[in-house]
Amino acid sequence: MTVSGEVFTSEEQKKLQKAGSAKIARLRLAQRIVMMVLGATMMSVALEIFLVPNELIDGGITGISIMLSHIFHIPLGILLTLLNLPFLIIGYKQIGKTFALSTLFAVVIMSIGTQLLHPVHPITVEPLLAAVFGGVILGVGVGLVVRYGGSLDGTEIVAILVAKKLPFSVGEVVMFFNFFILSGAGFVFGWNNAMFSLIAYYIAFKMIDITLEGLDQSKSVWIISDKFRDIGEALTERLGRGVTYLDGEGGFSGDNKKVIFVVITRLEEAKLKSIVEDWDSDAFIAIGNIHDVKGGRFKKKSIH
Repeated sequence: MTVSGEVFTSEEQKKLQKAGSAKIARLRLAQRIVMMVLGATMMSVALEIFLVPNELIDGGITGISIMLSHIFHIPLGILLTLLNLPFLIIGYKQIGKTFALSTLFAVVIMSIGTQLLHPVHPITVEPLLAAVFGGVILGVGVGLVVRYGGSLDGTEIVAILVAKKLPFSVGEVVMFFNFFILSGAGFVFGWNNAMFSLIAYYIAFKMIDITLEGLDQSKSVWIISDKFRDIGEALTERLGRGVTYLDGEGGFSGDNKKVIFVVITRLEEAKLKSIVEDWDSDAFIAIGNIHDVKGGRFKKKSIH
């Protein structure tokens, strides 16, 4: 009886764990859907309330759709869906089903949003204001969709595939495409509007980075100093950061060196340099950006 009771308890625990995992998965899926809808809606607002009424464009398929809509008087939402479909099919076969379906979902929401918002009057008819605020809203919207596993433009899918075969990064391929697309805006809408479109594109590009990485962007820091122990203890005490001591060897001298590794936020960078300077003004410091940090003891703490 005792054995059967233990088996029953174990099975119950497994059922509870599965139920808990399923609940977490449903919550994550719900969060993903909500954030992608929000991101696609924000892009619709940026296009129909700011950019399109002022004859400004974005890069990629969106920019091509805006120009074709202006020339042939076809609803923007229809063009956004039709022009992205071939790239979604390619993405489904080459990149993955989840990514392709997420992108299709976001594109459809964006297309519906542009249709619904088309009759709404623009907030401003000043091109510079439209470029700035449209770029900010567009960038945050695209960033949210990308952060939760999708995309809003087929050229990104092409860039991913091209970058695998050519010695260029995805960003460089996208910039190459957009150079010609934004140049085309000069012939369709005039060169003044093309330059304002370039401002909107640049702002959107920066806002995508901020949305993906956050305002408190994480940074990895390597410090080489003979006073590594003092510096490490000071970083732990004054920044509240856990540090890791790594073994290194000087390439020229062959001497054994201790390397301090620590992860901080962008806002803590100046304080870290000050702490290191207090202990060793000749210390070697290398700082790099990190896209994401998980686990460990990395939490925000007060600086003192």
